[in-house]
This record gives sequence, structure tokens and C-alpha cells, in this order.
Amino acid sequence: MAQEEKERIIIPDENGNEHLFDELFRFTVDTTGNSYLLVVPVGENEEDTDEEDDEEQEVFAFRYEDREGEENDIALFPVETDEEWSVIEEMLNTFSEEDEEEE
Repeated sequence: MAQEEKERIIIPDENGNEHLFDELFRFTVDTTGNSYLLVVPVGENEEDTDEEDDEEQEVFAFRYEDREGEENDIALFPVETDEEWSVIEEMLNTFSEEDEEEE
């Protein structure tokens, strides 16, 4: 089975160190107009992908906005409210269920 190529994104931490992430998915909440991006860190040694599938992966969520005039350039913002986290968790659960059904 061919593995789907995931979009990769580099996100700097508070110290300016860059980290590589695989994008899980993006979605926009119709009622608020806010857009969110969910990513997982790229593994150090990707040869062990079969073993990693069974492990819990840490998922990071950000609110994002497209930057004016810049293609594929987005500004990331931390998710700060419980309401936002509730929506993100619901979408992640839906995404996870769909992913399991495909296997």
C-alpha cells in the first residue's frame, strides 16, 4: 500500500529552533471563521513507521491566518480558549475515526 505524501511544515519554537511537522489536516469553523491546523512531529527515524502507527502521537494545534499576498504562507497563533480546544478535539476524533475506517 502506497503511503500518502503528507504536507510538511517547519515551525520555530520560542528559542528560534526549527522543527519539522507533518500536517494532519486543516479546517475552518463556519460559525467563527477561524481556521485551524493540526500537525504531528516528524519522527527522528522514519524507518520504524509500522511500529509508530500503534503508538500515541503528540498532536499540535494552531489557529492560522493566510498572510496577504504570500502564497502558502500562514501566520500561526496558539489556541487559547476551552471552546477552541473543544472544537479541535471533536474534529480530531472525527478524523481519527475516518482514518481507522480506511484501514
